[in-house]
Amino acid sequence: MNTSSQIAIIVYPGSNCDRDCERAFKDIFDIDLLRVWHTELSLPKVRGLILPGGFSYGDYLRSGALASFSPIMNAIREHAKKGGSILGICNGFQILTESRLLPGTLLRNSQNQFICKKTKLISSKKDSLWNKVVSEKVLNIPVAHKDGRYYLDENGLKNLEDNDQILLTYENNPNGSVNDIAGVSSLCGNILGMMPHPERAALSNRQASTDGRKILEYFLSRAL
Repeated sequence: MNTSSQIAIIVYPGSNCDRDCERAFKDIFDIDLLRVWHTELSLPKVRGLILPGGFSYGDYLRSGALASFSPIMNAIREHAKKGGSILGICNGFQILTESRLLPGTLLRNSQNQFICKKTKLISSKKDSLWNKVVSEKVLNIPVAHKDGRYYLDENGLKNLEDNDQILLTYENNPNGSVNDIAGVSSLCGNILGMMPHPERAALSNRQASTDGRKILEYFLSRAL
């Protein structure tokens, strides 16, 4: 199957991790991501979307807030409604929560500082496909954010737990996220959002860990 034209990456003014994602997907999976600028009103025919990290619209107002009103957003919502796969990384996760495609919100880190460090993540989802692809219980994947403190009220957290929507939790919580949550999925499982950067722990010549590759493989397994 030629997958090169089936995965797109949405690029906003202020995105700065789109090239990292492109390099990872090309080098590991031989997939050329289709770049889609935020002003487009429609998407090419794709099965998967990536919303990369960075500082969309300069993080004015709130991280991800302005991007949630970008022209391309209606097409992203339609893609999600049809069951298409979406992976939101860092700022992409913020955009997905601001647009209500994922539950919760991302607040300023508890120490009010930008964090850039390696983290250990606990694989928390019990889904059979997730366990088959990700498999490892602890993953080493870095974070780089100032607004990464995940928050959801008590009832929302119970729903996440009951519906097996928690993907990853921090072994040593770096930002004050409620219940140590680092990543979640939508109810149907087609939308994934996480603050850690799997694309930065995917290539063997970039980091000591390549655990991020497992997250990208899982996304592709759902998309393709």
